[in-house]
Amino acid sequence: MSVVKSITFESGSIVVTTDEGAPRRYMVKDILRAADIPVLTIGSLTLLTTLAQVVMVLVRTLIEHDILDENLVSGYDMQYVLDTLTVDLKAEDTD
Repeated sequence: MSVVKSITFESGSIVVTTDEGAPRRYMVKDILRAADIPVLTIGSLTLLTTLAQVVMVLVRTLIEHDILDENLVSGYDMQYVLDTLTVDLKAEDTD
């Protein structure tokens, strides 16, 4: 049985390197079809933004009530969560 050493992505393919030799390339088109990808609509994007805003309110409320502190799991903190919500998901900061 071979052991996977790394998985990388190259244009149009996934490259799997094992301990048994040369890397193997798998074409994305052979794995993933367009029908497998959900269609994003304005409605679903609006819903995601609303969800991000609700999560932001929840996180801030939990911090204010000392239920959560600024530290999460290793490598992540609340500022990361809040930045992701505001910058990446465009949730509006209510402060």
